[in-house]
Amino acid sequence: MSNFIIFSIDVFASIFIVALGLIVLTVIIFYFRDITQTKHAIRRNYPVIGRFRYFFERQGEFFRQYFFAQDREEMPFNRAERSWVYRAAKDVDRTAAFGSTQSLEVTGTVMFMNCAFPTLDEEALDPSNVTLGPHCKTPYTTNSLFNVSGMSFGALSKPAVRALSKGAKLAGCWMNTGEGGLSPYHLEGGADLVFQIGTAKYGVRDKHGNLSTDKLKEIAAHDQVKMFELKMSQGAKPGKGGMLPGRKVNAEIAKIRGIPEGQDSISPNGHPEIKRPSDILDMIATVRNATGKPTGFKAVVGDYTWLETLFAEINHRGIESAPDFITIDSADGGTGAAPQPLLDSVGLPLRESLPLVVNMLEKHGLRERIKVIASGKLIVPSKVAWALALGADFVVSARGHMFALGCIQAMQCNKDTCPTGITTHNERLQRGLNVADKSQRVANYNRYIHYGAGLIAHSCGVTSARELGRKHVRIVQESGLSEPLDKIYENYQ
Repeated sequence: MSNFIIFSIDVFASIFIVALGLIVLTVIIFYFRDITQTKHAIRRNYPVIGRFRYFFERQGEFFRQYFFAQDREEMPFNRAERSWVYRAAKDVDRTAAFGSTQSLEVTGTVMFMNCAFPTLDEEALDPSNVTLGPHCKTPYTTNSLFNVSGMSFGALSKPAVRALSKGAKLAGCWMNTGEGGLSPYHLEGGADLVFQIGTAKYGVRDKHGNLSTDKLKEIAAHDQVKMFELKMSQGAKPGKGGMLPGRKVNAEIAKIRGIPEGQDSISPNGHPEIKRPSDILDMIATVRNATGKPTGFKAVVGDYTWLETLFAEINHRGIESAPDFITIDSADGGTGAAPQPLLDSVGLPLRESLPLVVNMLEKHGLRERIKVIASGKLIVPSKVAWALALGADFVVSARGHMFALGCIQAMQCNKDTCPTGITTHNERLQRGLNVADKSQRVANYNRYIHYGAGLIAHSCGVTSARELGRKHVRIVQESGLSEPLDKIYENYQ
């Protein structure tokens, strides 16, 4: 026995000496590499030790997220919001104790005005049906307030798309395909689908990259495809096309999109066919005539003078020429990859663009004809209810449903290293995403958004969330006092 112990000690001592020798050798190699390289001043001046700076910089996001940031501080989504989404998705207790961690004194805080005589449970109603495309051959009618926003297959993994599709079907909401074309995994779950046409026309392009009416008809032949959305711009990158790294463009994605395999897929920063507002109506007419289904467009509002021209042109051509819906994306929208300057500094946030567009539609007598869809960081019931009160007919969210899938806000969507398997094509990482479990979580989350928005509506004395209006909301101003939304946005345009 003693011989075995002595032998073991000798072995471990040898391993330790070898390991220590390797560490020393590595340090020496790093030292000489650092003092001879000329690209990094920190490493040249502080060899070896300077390398820790880059390590801590990479780990900073993780430590801030879990240890240092307060519940309401984190960006782009704070811990309080994400925690609510996770609990809703898992169908566990969503109540909180003691008091809110949200300050009611911060400028911009939204406060709903409860009614002295709230709506009783037996008086509450489901959201009313809304019909899009009344002049189309095949209009679309739904009562779903909250739906899955555009996320492409390619940007998302196969199991993520499958889980979203099945979850949307369970929840009774629609799912937007994103600009990457229609995949079998979108269809697999049986959900209602909105086919998005991006600037590269993925999935509906001919060999020259132009819009193909024949392929539009093929897509429209799927009964699940209920509407078509022309993507003009996206909140996270207005004025920039979609960006899919070549490492994500496998054979299947290349076939669905109609692009070369393994090459970076960079969409044009605008539709070559659209140079003026009237061109939007022409393309919408082309798509709608080919498909027979409701067609609208998605845009980030910045300069908005073109909307005046667009709405005037609609009234000149006739009400049938109008887009069936407008999706307004916020300047703080999300993406898989975008240039930092566009992420940070371009476009209007939804609190300005949504009431502006709604007011302009009312001014031109088009509010009933054109439905409004709001998009951009609306992942909890209060924000969905706020958007409805401002005038939205529907709300869509991408990142909220990603959180329901298990997204941890690792912010690695553009690196193909997503640790939860949502935005990666690494099959080892995808194994963690169980489609059956995650689809139920997507459905749970969507339903509790509807339930929570309904709770707010009933507190305000109306029977459903669709009845919320600007009179039901006040916003805290710089003085610390609040102003009603209907007063703030009375003549806003």
